[in-house]
Amino acid sequence: MKHRVEKTALNMRAVAERAGVSSATISRVINGSSAVKPETAERVRRILKELNYIPNPIATTLKYGRSNTFGLIVPDLVNPFFPEFLLAFEQVLVENEHELLLATTQSNEAKLLTSVRRMLMRQVDGVVLMGSEYETRAVEPLFERRIPIVTLDRRRVQPGTGDVSFNFEGGYLQAVEYLYGLGHRRMGFLGGTKGIRTSEIRLAAFQKALEHFGLTYYPELIREGDYRVDGGEAAMVSLLDAARRPTAVLTVNDLTAFGALRALHERGISVPGDMSVVGFDGIQMGGAVSPQLTTVRIPAREASQACIQVLGRLRDNITRRGMSVSIDVEFMVRRSTGRAPRVRAR
Repeated sequence: MKHRVEKTALNMRAVAERAGVSSATISRVINGSSAVKPETAERVRRILKELNYIPNPIATTLKYGRSNTFGLIVPDLVNPFFPEFLLAFEQVLVENEHELLLATTQSNEAKLLTSVRRMLMRQVDGVVLMGSEYETRAVEPLFERRIPIVTLDRRRVQPGTGDVSFNFEGGYLQAVEYLYGLGHRRMGFLGGTKGIRTSEIRLAAFQKALEHFGLTYYPELIREGDYRVDGGEAAMVSLLDAARRPTAVLTVNDLTAFGALRALHERGISVPGDMSVVGFDGIQMGGAVSPQLTTVRIPAREASQACIQVLGRLRDNITRRGMSVSIDVEFMVRRSTGRAPRVRAR
């Protein structure tokens, strides 16, 4: 162990001699300090790259109290939305010379506790917790160690915790407006798991969008899903048994929409000829299904940057109330939507 420390120190001195600065300056550049002149920092970074110098992260953490590592806790990696967000989040961290520690919970409190312990062991500088529902007890150790948290779409903030939410209201408003323009007046909704806050938020956003255009909200055209393909298929099958079917269906996420498309295909119902379908998330797979899915895209990179911004503000003062940031979404028209059947017949 002693040999390794001496070797690292020699490497840093070699970089310092090459750059014509002190070892302290090299250390400040590595740790992103603003106390170094931009031109000097740029020269040092170029030499670090040329020498392929890799700093000792443990020594850095011990000296500065920061690991330059952020934790990301996701419910699972089955839903493509989470891996796609993970890739964007990691890219943003790499660009800012930070590292990522990933953990999954499978929406299980015991696994969340295990994930939190991993974060504490690695002395992360902050944690992004995806999922609007979690037990406060599970994340209390992070507060006790003064580690800031940012949640995604929980829409609640408190001292030490910020939130980055997605503009579901704006997304569903755009989708309903587009369908309204195509002559759709009777719209259904395939939602998420009952009792989960984000499910309630998305359903309320759909209902508000209908009201904005003076459209009727039909409770009999609402079905619960589980954010998965099978759940979306089962919800769509149930909806097809309604006395009067909708001409268009909006969904809680893209996987639910995929399940709806599968159910419609098996019933021999044309999409979009007989029924239009809209997803939400904008995962890449949406462009590969047939027909290509009209959806609302959540910009993962912008959301990742917002998470880092919120964590950075809290890291400077863990006792302050966290920021609440809303991310705008983008409506993407593809082939799963068309004119309402009764308009087409005119």
